Amino acid sequence: MLIHLHKQATTTPKVRAAMQASTETAPVLAERFGVTEQTVYKWRHRDSVEDRSHTPHRLQTTLTPAKAAVAVALRTTLLVSLDDLLAVVREFLNPNASRSGLDRCLRRHGVGNLRDLKAKAPRPKHSAFKAYEPGYIHIDVKYLPQMADEGSRRYLFVAIDRATRWVFIRVFKTKTAANARRFLRDLDRACPLRIRTILTDNGKEFTDRLFGLRKRAA
Repeated sequence: MLIHLHKQATTTPKVRAAMQASTETAPVLAERFGVTEQTVYKWRHRDSVEDRSHTPHRLQTTLTPAKAAVAVALRTTLLVSLDDLLAVVREFLNPNASRSGLDRCLRRHGVGNLRDLKAKAPRPKHSAFKAYEPGYIHIDVKYLPQMADEGSRRYLFVAIDRATRWVFIRVFKTKTAANARRFLRDLDRACPLRIRTILTDNGKEFTDRLFGLRKRAA
């Protein structure tokens, strides 16, 4: 059987087995094998003579599964670099998020390579970002995957200024006209630019709001 020893190991499987089988005291065994008493106690309390894995049993990350889903959705929607996405994640999701942790998160979900994502994305019908003046806001709504502890899926509302690429996000449990109004209100308060134009799709959360205003005005 092939046994991989830790590169800093001071004992062999044969020595470890001898420690486990011996009835002598720890000081005696430590002196005999040239190790510390702590090493003797460690191997006496183990059932095997193999080194344990030093790989973490739980992957350390600063993002919960729900927040990781938002980060992945932002990556595929905005198609921004890791550093730009990190700025958004720190502002809206977790101020302590690390660059390396976010990079691992994106790779785990298959969206780590921005070049591949851009190659797969359909070409937009609108002009490039630089063709617009600041204040031209594009709003998109995305479904988020349902978490194990949630009863339903959530919705990610994303606003991005096409000129400066300033980003604003909110997550809601429902995609309704009321939440669309709430999002637009929060967007107006948070945006550091003068909003000149807002572009949305024809989702009911926005068209119902518009028709509702027209109906009340009539």
